[in-house]
Amino acid sequence: MKPLLDIRNLKKHFPVRGGFFRRVVGQLKAVDDVSFRIPRGQTFGLVGESGCGKSTLGRAILRLHEPTSGRVMLDGTDITALDRRELVAQRRNMQIIFQDPYASLSPRRTVMQTLLEPMEIHRIGTPDSRRRKVLELLDIVGMSSKILHRYPHEFSGGQRQRIGIARALTLDPKFIVADEAVSALDVSVQSQVLNLIARLQREMHLSFLFISHDLAVVQHISHQVGVMYLGKLVEIAPAIDLYRDPRHPYTRALLSAIPVPEPGRKSKRIILEGDVPSPLNPPSGCPFRTRCPEAMPVCAEQLPDLKAIHDGDDPHQVACHLY
Repeated sequence: MKPLLDIRNLKKHFPVRGGFFRRVVGQLKAVDDVSFRIPRGQTFGLVGESGCGKSTLGRAILRLHEPTSGRVMLDGTDITALDRRELVAQRRNMQIIFQDPYASLSPRRTVMQTLLEPMEIHRIGTPDSRRRKVLELLDIVGMSSKILHRYPHEFSGGQRQRIGIARALTLDPKFIVADEAVSALDVSVQSQVLNLIARLQREMHLSFLFISHDLAVVQHISHQVGVMYLGKLVEIAPAIDLYRDPRHPYTRALLSAIPVPEPGRKSKRIILEGDVPSPLNPPSGCPFRTRCPEAMPVCAEQLPDLKAIHDGDDPHQVACHLY
């Protein structure tokens, strides 16, 4: 299947300035040579510890952060090569659901104004058709039309996130980045929002990049999963394969931390020693080697490539010298 989104060698480095003249003294490699694909109508889950570059990657794909290098192909269009005017037109095809639903909604705008704004900017439809679309979107996300003239502070966190999802759908996008979309919500509300996203993905044939630090949440919603560490993808696999047979030592450590929902049953926890290295001064060779329980001498000398360990339409790929 031809992928809707094709990321090729994407990098995002932030210059670090110091000294009296504020000269560039280093580069913070938040995203460092990342490549993967998302098929049309599927969800790609992206997991990893805080600070590993997940959110920066999602924003670089949408060019909310300008990529340092690499290519982002969305349905055959190179997003990184578009000028400002072309990029504005392409925004209709790609949207984002932010982590904090309160911070992402203007406190001065009602729900009606918030949902009308994208359609007014892109000059879609007539005033009447825009209002009908707003009512339709509220129904899709399970909200009543009675809230149209209310403000964000009058809603709960889950209700605000539903409004954020409705806003992301106003322009009928092909691809949506969900950046920690449920991490700020209560557990019971999380499941409702997750089920809503999964239903929208099936019914509207949307493609999602679902970013989260919660592997249990990602397992529930994803077709494929990528594991990120210090700006690099260390493992990519179909969700079933990754949770059943994780190969990278970092992935195994993350999965061992998921609570087992069975009384009396305990899982063997893998405790990683040390702290995550600074992206300003990453280790030589494999970035995970300073915390890896299976590190070998070659790990300090050579960066492992992301390689498929078996063939197939959705190969299991691992960046580790063990394979």
